[in-house]
Amino acid sequence: MMQLETKTSPKLIMGNPAPSLEVDTLTGSRWSLAEQNPAQYTMVVFYRGVHCPVCQQYIAELSQKLEAFQKLGVEAIAISGDTQAKAQQFHDQGNLQNLTIGYGLTPDDMRRWGLYLSKGHFDSEPAVFSEPALFLVKPDGQLYFADIGTHPFARPNLELLLQGLEYVIANNYPFRGTEWN
Repeated sequence: MMQLETKTSPKLIMGNPAPSLEVDTLTGSRWSLAEQNPAQYTMVVFYRGVHCPVCQQYIAELSQKLEAFQKLGVEAIAISGDTQAKAQQFHDQGNLQNLTIGYGLTPDDMRRWGLYLSKGHFDSEPAVFSEPALFLVKPDGQLYFADIGTHPFARPNLELLLQGLEYVIANNYPFRGTEWN
């Protein structure tokens, strides 16, 4: 059995400032988290890349529910470490409408956000890529919600997230996950 080197990674604490994040988008612009001004939250969805059919399905569902999130004041972006060409392929295959797609996420960016990284094991996979994650960031830059995955198979249920956000927004629900000691 192969022994893996023990490493640690940062744990992001809710209520603290989100790490910085800037990526190029398929619209040709540079997207910066610091420049976002949603009514309620910026939703940052990290996906593995074009090689992942589960990502394609999940991001397509997000694209279909985008209007419902926007009605709640939530603006979304989906980001991967893919190249521009691979991100465009991902966009076209999923027929993603109106969803901002960011690309070129670096391993340093991935680590700063506490994402799990994987080495490619198959020809279709990049050498290194992040596993999926979803974050909600308040307009003032504070982290509100994080779901960080280690595999492609389990992700937040978007319908349940919509229902939860309706309650959260209506009731000014407090930060959770703030205690780390």
